[in-house]
Amino acid sequence: MSKPRKPKGRPVSGWLILDKPVDFGSTEAVSKIKWLFKAQKCGHAGTLDPLASGMLPIALGDATKTVPYVMDGRKIYEFSVAWGEERATDDLEGDVTQSSDKRPSEEDIRALLPKYTGVIEQVPPQFSAIKIAGERAYDLAREGETVEIPSREVEVFRLTMLGATSNLAHFEIECGKGTYVRSIARDLGRDLGCFGHIASLRRTFVAPFAEESMVPLAKLLELEAIEDADERLAALDAFLIDTSEALSSLPHLVVTDDQAHRLKMGNPILVRGRDAPVAESEAYATARGKLIAIGEIGEGEFRPKRVFA
Repeated sequence: MSKPRKPKGRPVSGWLILDKPVDFGSTEAVSKIKWLFKAQKCGHAGTLDPLASGMLPIALGDATKTVPYVMDGRKIYEFSVAWGEERATDDLEGDVTQSSDKRPSEEDIRALLPKYTGVIEQVPPQFSAIKIAGERAYDLAREGETVEIPSREVEVFRLTMLGATSNLAHFEIECGKGTYVRSIARDLGRDLGCFGHIASLRRTFVAPFAEESMVPLAKLLELEAIEDADERLAALDAFLIDTSEALSSLPHLVVTDDQAHRLKMGNPILVRGRDAPVAESEAYATARGKLIAIGEIGEGEFRPKRVFA
């Protein structure tokens, strides 16, 4: 009987909040971080287009188990819309599909913003990761197909205009999961009768990670100059945020070492005390400041669903 293959790389775990540069894809960024950290596992929470910059949370090791909790978080973007052209990709990369000499006034733009706040219906861009009959929309679009993408509900908590010139308007948006800022730009241009597309896009926040947590890729690449491998990896690891930070919106239990051992074996533990949660579909437990498990609380027990090394 053959022995199981040992995973390649280090069993390092935590979140790296990358400040992704323009012209660098999200998948490319994950590959680079995995290589730099010599990590066994690596993944990101929320794709950023190559032409977009800013916050790309990257999970290493066991932190990949918490990716869905970050994917569901609120996001904040700063973006600029260029008026006068609609493009196939709804950003600078695509061919011009419609154009207009009309330019909107600041008053007209501001008057339209309430329409884009709250729960709204939105059609994702033709060049998006939405699946149509099992195929990614962007793959079909690259083959020259125009597909009917159904609209869907997304939530915009606020949309603020920061400033404007004759040809550009600058905005900040706080939105929920699945919102396409490129679609916002496209639809604003259509409603204003002048067409529009994204000229610049930067993500500054992905809940629960703050903008100050971001680490520029260039800063990480500078550490390649450190010749000693252990010293270099230690310097990189200093940028990691504890895995449990991704779960800050969930109820939290602090458990003893004995309880932590039971949870790691997949067994439930008793939840006692006057202030103990009675019933929660999801909560997390830590011991000595380290994440032990994600689970559910009910009938006086915490039952683990995901266990961490």
